[in-house]
Amino acid sequence: MATKSVSIRIDEEMLHKLHVVADYEGRSANSQVLILIRDCIEKYEKEHGKIEL
Repeated sequence: MATKSVSIRIDEEMLHKLHVVADYEGRSANSQVLILIRDCIEKYEKEHGKIEL
């Protein structure tokens, strides 16, 4: 699967907090965001069924 880029707008305080959490977990901010997205998708699919592409 190809890797794509996405830009997001995020306020400075939230971005700083993201970096704190990512550092605590030993991850980059990008990796932390990917984990959060993955967890969100898993939760959605558990409740609503697999997303068919």
